[in-house]
Amino acid sequence: MGSEIIKLPVIDFSNLKQETETWEFVKAKVREALEEYGCFEAILPDRKIPLNLRKSIFDGLSQLFDLPLETKQRNMSDKHTDGYRGQYKNYPLFESLGIHHPLIPGKLQSFANLMWTQGNPTFSKSVESICEELFELDKNVRRMHMDSTYYLVRYQKYDAPQTNETEVALPRHTDKNIITILYENGVNGLEVMTENGEWIAFKPSTPNSCIVMAGEAFHVVMAGEKARYSVGLFFVPKSDYLIKAPEEAVDEEHPLLYKPFLLPRFLEFSYAQDPVSLLKIL
Repeated sequence: MGSEIIKLPVIDFSNLKQETETWEFVKAKVREALEEYGCFEAILPDRKIPLNLRKSIFDGLSQLFDLPLETKQRNMSDKHTDGYRGQYKNYPLFESLGIHHPLIPGKLQSFANLMWTQGNPTFSKSVESICEELFELDKNVRRMHMDSTYYLVRYQKYDAPQTNETEVALPRHTDKNIITILYENGVNGLEVMTENGEWIAFKPSTPNSCIVMAGEAFHVVMAGEKARYSVGLFFVPKSDYLIKAPEEAVDEEHPLLYKPFLLPRFLEFSYAQDPVSLLKIL
């Protein structure tokens, strides 16, 4: 299904400094990529994600998802975005565990203590390190006009299909938040659909690459033999933050397309019907 010809835009964030020509160049590339594809591959500096950190993260994720189901289900929540998610009849290959506000000191270690009797300080520290780098990437992408967000980190596993099993771990979908950043273990599987209906298989250029994707909230404002693991960073508007197009972006030639909304209400819509269509003015 994925195209071998079309590739996602690749943007190097290795030598990025504000108020420089490089910053303005990258800024223009980010805007162009999000407008045309809704996503791009971001390359981070080698020093930011050394190989030993990468190994520690994905070894830890393998250990995490190998835990008994009843252990993983300790991470429960009544929110759609939090807690343990898995055991879906139609999508048996997918599991995930979500943690709200992972930047709060001790939050990741508290999660590890819930999963392991002895805790897992090595894993917690590794995830904290990668989160810090991905949070910095997020700030660079949206720093000029989107500061009313909180963070959700979600550990995800897409199991390798067995004989006669579906190869689709999750159906095609769009995220409801502002920006999603995925850092994966190198097992290919993610595909992105362009606006003209073509599928692009995401194959990272380097071990330090991650994919940055605009969610539906941002839109309103502007298969193998191994399991695939990823650390997903979801940047979500605060519950009381009204999402709307900037007034300076709306005029007679560019009329308002979507109604202002709060994300919690938007999520309620999304579980019942097509949420974006409900927000459209026309």
